[in-house]
Amino acid sequence: MSHEIVRVVYRKYDGSLHWHHRALLLGEDEHGVWTGCVAGSSGHKGDGPAVVWPYAFVILFPRDGWWTATFNAAPNKAEIYCDISTVPRWSAGEVTMVDLDLDVIRMRRDGRVFLDDEDEFEEHQIRYAYPPDVIENARATADRLLEAVKDGTAPFGAAPRWLTLVT
Repeated sequence: MSHEIVRVVYRKYDGSLHWHHRALLLGEDEHGVWTGCVAGSSGHKGDGPAVVWPYAFVILFPRDGWWTATFNAAPNKAEIYCDISTVPRWSAGEVTMVDLDLDVIRMRRDGRVFLDDEDEFEEHQIRYAYPPDVIENARATADRLLEAVKDGTAPFGAAPRWLTLVT
């Protein structure tokens, strides 16, 4: 596999480093830009030690959406994990966005879809002084993604073909 390596950088609203790792730039389609990581890849949360991910995954970065979506290979318990974030921005081999805490998750075993980390979102509205438009965009995006993931609306209907490039 000879794909370009890119840096994926999630930050918090104050600019502090959150999750970050290197990934393979897999390509683009009508949904956005796709990156992937093979099983055994690693990343960091802030300045913390490396975390090794035992299963492969791909991440979709929409061109203008307030979210990112990770599609995990089996047997990861979470099939889909969507981070509500600011719109991903690309520059010089790096994609960066601000993680806004809310997550939409679909579990593999039972297909359950739920919104996670609402408590963090509430706390961080105060801690980071989220402006009203950020709060509104995050809530509206979470509501839309909950429905899209539940309904299996593209690209959430099945494992994306991009996942085969890293499994």
